[in-house]
Amino acid sequence: MTGADASAFGVYVHWPFCLSKCPYCDFNSHVRHVAIDQERFARAFAREIETTAARIGPRDVTSIFLGGGTPSLMQPQTVGAILEAIGKHWHVANGVEVTLEANPTSVEATRFAGYRAAGVNRVSLGVQALDDASLKTLGRLHTADEAMKAVAIARSAFDRYSFDLIYARPDQTPQMWSGELERAIGEAAEHLSLYQLTIEEGTPFFGLHAAGKLKTPDEGLARALYDVTQEICSRHGLPAYEISNHARPGAECRHNLVYWRGQEYAGIGPGAHGRLDVNGVRYATATDRRPEAWLMRVEANGHGVMTDDTLNREERADEFLLMGLRLAEGIDPKRYAAISGRALDPRRIALLREEGAIMVDADGRLRVTQEGFPVLDAVVADLAA
Repeated sequence: MTGADASAFGVYVHWPFCLSKCPYCDFNSHVRHVAIDQERFARAFAREIETTAARIGPRDVTSIFLGGGTPSLMQPQTVGAILEAIGKHWHVANGVEVTLEANPTSVEATRFAGYRAAGVNRVSLGVQALDDASLKTLGRLHTADEAMKAVAIARSAFDRYSFDLIYARPDQTPQMWSGELERAIGEAAEHLSLYQLTIEEGTPFFGLHAAGKLKTPDEGLARALYDVTQEICSRHGLPAYEISNHARPGAECRHNLVYWRGQEYAGIGPGAHGRLDVNGVRYATATDRRPEAWLMRVEANGHGVMTDDTLNREERADEFLLMGLRLAEGIDPKRYAAISGRALDPRRIALLREEGAIMVDADGRLRVTQEGFPVLDAVVADLAA
């Protein structure tokens, strides 16, 4: 993997609607039992893109990510209108990566062909599990068979596709996960996102877990499942390039690398976050999470931004460290020093190296080791102190 491209600029577009709310999900997603006025939302997306472009000026867009929610509930013409608006207000680089997230329940071959025609060139499928009992526990509306059919449709429509799986699920053993992962790799062309199940506050799973009705693997078993993940993926040529993402060399998700490398991106749509550089100042933006409220704000003001904070040097440096150390490529300490105005403490680096949590390459890059990744939060906290 090559180093960071300083000129990378991503556009994230959030489609907030889902067919149902998964019990583990704390993303900004909403279920509506009436038809969504997609034309009205498409106009609002275009307006917010226009306002953002007027604020930051010209950019070369290197990646676009349509996330959610369930973006595959959008009509292809809605996707086309959004991509057209991005191209109208910014220059879209040759070879731009345009990813759309999809759920197996909303995958149709004709719709995928429509997305391809609209300009999408990569899809990411929310498969989550390859056995029906686990899918039911996770609140998914599709079966394992439907998921694999969706992957086959993606394979036929797009050169680049990925899918997600959740592991460390209730009652899951390393042996069960090994078989599931081997099967998944057999279906994956170049990229897999593999997330440990986390219990997020405010979700139904949080209440069940607190009441003892949902048991997740203990620390030792979770570590064993993580180790199995690394070993099997590496053996099949899909090493982790980020703590939860695996790809063949060159097939990494370019849009997500924008986040992890601390680069600039616009957040468009309800509940979208952005990092924008204006006159040398980095702004952290967030829009209204409520879809209809966001819609009315955009129609009235041209944008739905609710949070628009400047980040000082220390905040930017902490974010750079937190995101960058998730990557296998690690960070350049010189860039950290340029952002923060101070170098990382060499004594802390030496201590973490001694403990086997980090390593420093010959070119000076600082990387978290395989042993350090399971305790990444502690490593970041120690270096940032």
